[in-house]
Amino acid sequence: MSAGLSAAKTRTALRATARLSGELLLILVMLAVTLWVLGRMWPVVWPLVVGLLLTTLTWPPARFLRRHGWPPALAAAVVTLTFLLVVLGIVALIAVPMSSETDELTHGVVEGIQRLREWAAGPPLNIGDDQISGAVDSAVARVQDSVGTITTAVASGVGSVVNGLVTAVLGVFLMFFFLKDGPRFLPWLARQLPGRLATDVPVVALRGWETLGAFVRSQALVGMIDAVFIGLGLWILGVPLVLPLAVLTFVSAFVPIVGALFAGFVAVLIALVSNGLTDALIVLAIIVVVQQLEGNVFQPIVQSRGLGLHAAVILLAVTLGGSLAGIVGSLLAVPVAALIAVVWNYVREQLVDPPEKSAPAGG
Repeated sequence: MSAGLSAAKTRTALRATARLSGELLLILVMLAVTLWVLGRMWPVVWPLVVGLLLTTLTWPPARFLRRHGWPPALAAAVVTLTFLLVVLGIVALIAVPMSSETDELTHGVVEGIQRLREWAAGPPLNIGDDQISGAVDSAVARVQDSVGTITTAVASGVGSVVNGLVTAVLGVFLMFFFLKDGPRFLPWLARQLPGRLATDVPVVALRGWETLGAFVRSQALVGMIDAVFIGLGLWILGVPLVLPLAVLTFVSAFVPIVGALFAGFVAVLIALVSNGLTDALIVLAIIVVVQQLEGNVFQPIVQSRGLGLHAAVILLAVTLGGSLAGIVGSLLAVPVAALIAVVWNYVREQLVDPPEKSAPAGG
């Protein structure tokens, strides 16, 4: 005969479940309020994030100069100016060769369109010029009908570009101040906080800083892998502008999804107008294979070693970040997940009981 449920134990379990549910609900409300506040402060938070990421990239040379007796302000100024010169050099390395090839590329695009029309006019499609002209007229009519929507989209795009430039400028200024005054931040923060927070918060901040540095270095390594393999494929096929395309691929690795699509589109377009359809399809296949390996193999492995996160966690974080906040969410998903892991690991360290010391033998 089976024993019945204990009423006292059932009430205790229900009370414990209710208390736990209430605590979890409060935590979720706190997180929601925090996210809402961050959203309202995003015009300030986003340049701050950009400045921190740039600082993690430029801090090693600044630290080297400071250790060799350079004043902090001078070291920060030299590193900032060098960073700006490198960025301008990268832009020139991409833009100058492309501008010199503009006439050839334009001629290739026109010739490619003409070849496409000739191919469409032949079997098996047998599309005549009248049908092509009708399709063009129909497309023009649709564009004219949608001119209001297009104008709005263009205005939104221009606004996004302007906001991006303002964010970049603010990020560079903040990078300079972080490079100059960064080492004094943690001691200052410790003096402002009461009690145990004066110890805990600086430790977590330092670990978070090291984690951000690992993230930026891993992104740079992944971008280098992409640039080398894709550039090698373009060089073997004899596609022009190999070096600018490789540099563009490396830079675009820091912008998830859109950066890879843009760099791949440019490479395929140049291969199409210079080498023909066959080589363009081969370039497209190379880019797809390399980016699949990068997204599913190289990036998770490199970032999991540098950030202490499992590869599956990184993939899920990028997916969740992209679904919640688009490109920005994809960009920040991995460092945010790593920072959450830093906080969790520190809290877990503080909650674990210290090991008991065994009594000395003998006596």
